[in-house]
Amino acid sequence: MKTLGYYNGTVAELDQMTVPMLDRACYFGDGVYDVTYSRNYRIFALEEHLEQFFRSASLLQIFPTITKSELADLLYRLLKKMDSGDLWVYLQFSRGTAPRTHAFPVGEVAPNLWIMLKPAVIRNTYQPMRCISGEDTRFYHCNIKSLNLLPNVLATQAAAAAGVDECILHRGNTVTECAHSNLFILKDGTLLTHPANELIYAGTGRAHLLSLCRSLGFPTEERTYTVDELLAADEVLITSASALCVRVLELDGKPIGGKRPELIKTWQDALLRQYLQETEA
Repeated sequence: MKTLGYYNGTVAELDQMTVPMLDRACYFGDGVYDVTYSRNYRIFALEEHLEQFFRSASLLQIFPTITKSELADLLYRLLKKMDSGDLWVYLQFSRGTAPRTHAFPVGEVAPNLWIMLKPAVIRNTYQPMRCISGEDTRFYHCNIKSLNLLPNVLATQAAAAAGVDECILHRGNTVTECAHSNLFILKDGTLLTHPANELIYAGTGRAHLLSLCRSLGFPTEERTYTVDELLAADEVLITSASALCVRVLELDGKPIGGKRPELIKTWQDALLRQYLQETEA
């Protein structure tokens, strides 16, 4: 198969799949998702992604009928159906299928499992990004990877309309993260990122960069920082499932960062090596 959609046991090419109109994902965005990538039919950081996926579900009181190990087995069975092993791997639980009413049916419906696979590769980690900035208008459950992504969509569309790669978000003068990725700044020898609270989604890329720097003895700090600190940073870095560690060299049309390229390259090399080793055939 070139692409694959899975819905509660039904499998077909993505453009042939349909879902019930009464799935609560359709009218409330009532569900959670996660994304990773496979290479050579090996899924990168799968255990971490499943842990986050199930944690998000639990925070919304969605209780899957499949276990993490069963879902991992299912994913690898589905991967075998694909023409290519280099894939975008998307997972989604919706709360279930039920008549439209805001209060959800506790214990009355089973969650629906969606899976999508399509050819893709991760971003070139050595290719810098250009960004714009924008006010963070999301709600206060950003730690849950829910389907309620309209503010993220609008911020991403603003970046696309500006011809750049990402939108860096801030609440007032406090920088949070990006429209669909985490953000770091390097200043005076310390790597800074926003704390993992309800204002950001702490992704696996974020965890990998923090873990790498700490293993090397490089100072890290999880604290709030301001737009002014962002503008004065020695380096600005973006991480996500698809962007292992990418430098930002332009913000709102003006140069930013770019002062420690040799150091950043050592981190990029290490993270890319980790990815390639874990997904080796």
